[in-house]
Amino acid sequence: MIKGSVLKNAFISAANSIANERVSVDELNVFPVPDGDTGTNMSMTMGNALAELKNLRDSCTVSSVAEVTASALLRGARGNSGVILSLIFRGFKKAFKDKAEASAADFAEALSIGVESAYQSIMKPTEGTILTVARVAAETAQDAALKTQDVNEVLSKALSAADDALKKTPEQLPALKKAGVVDAGGKGFIIILTAISDVISGKKAVKAKEKQPKKITTENFSTAVGDFDEEINFTYCTEMLIKKEPDSRDSKKLRAYLETIGDCVVVVEDDDIIKVHVHTNNPGKAIEKGLEFGSINLPKIENMRLQHDGKKKSTDKAGFTPVKPEKEYGFVAVAAGYGLEAVFKDIGVDIVVSGGQTMNPSTDDILGAIFSCPAETVFVMPNNKNIIMAAEQAAKLADRRVCVLQTRTIPQGMSAMFGFDPDADFNTNRTEMTKAFEKVSTGLVTFAARDSDFDNHKIKQGDILALEENKLSFVEDDVHKAAYKLTKKLISGDSQFITIIYGADVSESDSEKLLSQLENKYQNLEVSMINGGQPIYYYIISVE
Repeated sequence: MIKGSVLKNAFISAANSIANERVSVDELNVFPVPDGDTGTNMSMTMGNALAELKNLRDSCTVSSVAEVTASALLRGARGNSGVILSLIFRGFKKAFKDKAEASAADFAEALSIGVESAYQSIMKPTEGTILTVARVAAETAQDAALKTQDVNEVLSKALSAADDALKKTPEQLPALKKAGVVDAGGKGFIIILTAISDVISGKKAVKAKEKQPKKITTENFSTAVGDFDEEINFTYCTEMLIKKEPDSRDSKKLRAYLETIGDCVVVVEDDDIIKVHVHTNNPGKAIEKGLEFGSINLPKIENMRLQHDGKKKSTDKAGFTPVKPEKEYGFVAVAAGYGLEAVFKDIGVDIVVSGGQTMNPSTDDILGAIFSCPAETVFVMPNNKNIIMAAEQAAKLADRRVCVLQTRTIPQGMSAMFGFDPDADFNTNRTEMTKAFEKVSTGLVTFAARDSDFDNHKIKQGDILALEENKLSFVEDDVHKAAYKLTKKLISGDSQFITIIYGADVSESDSEKLLSQLENKYQNLEVSMINGGQPIYYYIISVE
């Protein structure tokens, strides 16, 4: 039987294990754009339960451990992988309810309930992912539990089967096979299940590897450097933790470069890591340069001007006090960039959640925004495919009607807002807003975060990537050329509008040059240029 104290230590060990291995899991993401965040999302999701688990007494029951963990993971879930993980752990809460200890059969049942919940929450489950690996583990555990009551044996067989399933994921997903990697989410799940199994079998719990000096911890780094700035010369407070490679370059060169693009530069290193802080208008350039010195963990980009104005919502609260509805409809959108946040506000969005690619907001972040929206019905626009599931989980926790529109890009979110009619009823608005965003063609111009051989393209770190509907279209060596060429590809015979949103790493003069070129080429179309100020993407292009 599994005691509560053992399960508590097992879950803590699992959180530490995935945190220690998050970089290696991130690197399994096959798409070479700077969005390799599966390990980070799973780590942050698991890590949300650490504090509450550590506060539990050793006399705790498996029921209390499972309930605390499931609740914390649900609210802290980030990205699709994090949400799926939280759903799997919800199975422990249901299977262990009111139990002081858990048997092998209980554990197998917990996995099965969790996996079933995860599959039900996804409209079109994709095999060859974390879902497949977890399902095989659950099915094997159930079969084994019918033959033995030995928890260790059941877990051992489940892990072995899960590992076999992970090895087969490249055969199920061509993109994995081409890149020569296994599924990142599946790998993360095995890391977590292995840590749990080890502790239950009597091995020591895994401890967090990274022990940083206090002066460079994430919690106090920004406070020490940025809170006392009287004048904001640069918009973005950019931080990153770089895991050094054996032949990493001298960090003084990184510091020297950052001094040319910003101020308040702090570069601190020890034997294993380099901690970076800079205030800059070009966060993408800072991150791209950091990649030359090693693998990046948990990059953080915050808009200091919004913070200074008191507009940035705090996400550190343990709970929320819902505001009283004052109107029928309200709107929440996810976006990163001072310009984009302003645009969404201008077109009627009540609350803008800061986030996007590599910065997936948690379920709790989105729930807090919903509660802060003074409306009886709230439409949520995630504007990123990896945020939709977290938004849907938040909707289930809300105290009012919430409609999560399946917007996968910023332009889709904007078009959805233009499709809203204040005089129409809910069902009509949901239909018309959906029709509106589905008509939008979206292009993105970004950079390659690493070398890759993807979809018949030989990609080098730093190459300019053009994405069409989030799929790689072509590779260029010049940002301006890529934006112009991509816009041409998006235009069709019935196109009427072109909207170009330029990011933090694009100058106003370069954006005006592109605008002039497009206006001359397409004199029969309406072309507009917006300063979005977004990180990561040089240009976001929409054609309607």
